[in-house]
Amino acid sequence: MVIQLRPIVRQDAKRLADLLGHLGYPTDEVTVRDRLGHWSDDPASVLIGADDDGDLIGVAALHTMPMLEVSGKLGRLLALVVDERCRGRGAGRLLVAAAEERAWAAGCVRMEITSSRHRVRTHDFYQRLGYEDRCASSARFLKVLSPPGE
Repeated sequence: MVIQLRPIVRQDAKRLADLLGHLGYPTDEVTVRDRLGHWSDDPASVLIGADDDGDLIGVAALHTMPMLEVSGKLGRLLALVVDERCRGRGAGRLLVAAAEERAWAAGCVRMEITSSRHRVRTHDFYQRLGYEDRCASSARFLKVLSPPGE
């Protein structure tokens, strides 16, 4: 297996939908194609694909944003997934490294990753890459928004 990193393109929508299912977010090609339009229009966001001989086997989704509390920007790895058949072969490590390089080039001084608590193997992976679980010192709050007035 020779992994090449490359940008995600609209033609990847079907395969990307499959990969999002591996991550626990089932979706379809049409929905992913629509989402890709949002990503391609956002200069602060990038999708990096891991390709094995023409087969998209993984993706990293990076978004960068300025911080107010400190100088510099924050890079956020919004999604990272590698096809279950290909895990343990270095694709995830390459994707994270590429995202970190892009974040640094964009002026990021910190990188953030969130991951569901049940993904214990994934947490071990991130810690091996130098990430620290900060949940004991920092809470994460999430709210699903609805249209105003509802």
